[in-house]
Amino acid sequence: VAQLELAPKLQLMHAALGRFLRAAMWTATLVLGTGFWMIGRVAKQTVQAGGSFAMPLSWTIMAALGVLMVLVLGHIRFALFKRLDRAVVGQDWAAGAVALDAIKRWVSINLAIGVVIVAVALLV
Repeated sequence: VAQLELAPKLQLMHAALGRFLRAAMWTATLVLGTGFWMIGRVAKQTVQAGGSFAMPLSWTIMAALGVLMVLVLGHIRFALFKRLDRAVVGQDWAAGAVALDAIKRWVSINLAIGVVIVAVALLV
């Protein structure tokens, strides 16, 4: 893809990202929903057994970072991808390149957050 001319590269990335982001939004919603459901279930069982529920620090960190990742994904999908979409439709290749660079930067940030979540899960 890096060897393509700018216009075909942006058109290809627009098409691929459109499908990917649609699937990622559904997946993120499912993961977030099931994660909070599992926390709620443990809390309910603990209280029903007469205990008091305090969410472990590692769970809190993972949940907070997971929410942050979904917010970043939302920014990518609803702000940055929208800019890329407008640029591709309007054949404004310079604006499309800027939007694609911003998407790459935010995807890298989300990847780093995901690595931290895995580290927390393994180390705490």
